[in-house]
Amino acid sequence: MIKKPKFKIARRLGAGVFDKTQTPKFSSSSGQFGKGMRRPRALTEYGTQLLEKQKIRFSYGITERQLSNYVERALATKGGQSADKFWEVLESRLDNVIYRMGLAPSRRGARQMVSHGHFTVDGKRVTIPSMSVRTGQKIAIREGSKSRKIFAGISERLKEYEAPPWLIFNPESMAGEVKGVPEGRNAFFDLEAVLEFYSR
Repeated sequence: MIKKPKFKIARRLGAGVFDKTQTPKFSSSSGQFGKGMRRPRALTEYGTQLLEKQKIRFSYGITERQLSNYVERALATKGGQSADKFWEVLESRLDNVIYRMGLAPSRRGARQMVSHGHFTVDGKRVTIPSMSVRTGQKIAIREGSKSRKIFAGISERLKEYEAPPWLIFNPESMAGEVKGVPEGRNAFFDLEAVLEFYSR
């Protein structure tokens, strides 16, 4: 688990790296240089690739080894679709799917919820946040967890939330499904730069 101060990391990597730093207030303050602060120097190609790698690591809360394994899987893809495969692998993590469904306020919160066994995949209780989910798999809040405080008022919360088109969640049954392959890559990440970093 990455535990470095979020605001310090976000000032270096960009406001989009964490949910709590994606605010107008943070964006405006992070662009100011006070007394004693040095302006960042222009990055080299290597520095840019390293920065992009760190964005993904901190955003998804994954280790260097996990990221390396994901890149290896992506680079093994035929047909020049490595970046799309990389995005698919990242987005298909169970903790991210829970987050994208709107069931957790952050990926870190989703990881904790999965680790505590609050969810089932195809009827089986799971506690591994990094588990990769596939199209057609059904994700549900475990029966014994439905009355927990963290899921109170979930129907009201999800009224104003729009999940990605490749996911669906029904607040009444407290169950959802992976309808397709993750799409709609986030412009905040330069996936090609990360792939190039590991291809050196």
